[in-house]
Amino acid sequence: MSFLDLLFGPAPSRLPAPDEQLALAALLVRVARADGHASPAELARIDRILASRYALAPEAARALRQEAETAEQLAPDTVRFTRALKEAVPLEDRKSLVEALWRVALADGQRDAEEDRLLRLAANLLGLNDVDSALARQRAAQ
Repeated sequence: MSFLDLLFGPAPSRLPAPDEQLALAALLVRVARADGHASPAELARIDRILASRYALAPEAARALRQEAETAEQLAPDTVRFTRALKEAVPLEDRKSLVEALWRVALADGQRDAEEDRLLRLAANLLGLNDVDSALARQRAAQ
């Protein structure tokens, strides 16, 4: 079953690692596009996050991000991505996911209301509260 099948099919019981990677990559892309434009700085930040988090070569991280760009465009909502990550990532590790999302949102040096709204939604859907998100934002800004 492909990730796109999972996006539009019934909720998955647990995603294998590559689909977890694609879900995170697509959510990072969604954050980058939340203000209407994914800047080169945001896309480069996504590539670095994916390379670091999943021990990928730069080319592999870029390819994953490019695949995620298509998945993000086709996904009807954010819930599918966060559900996949919530299923695959233990609660204590989800704070690092929100920190990664904030790193992308802050990569262009601007905070946008749509990015803030999406980050609040994503943190909530990942089972985290506003305090967890604020602390993740502070870590990302450092």
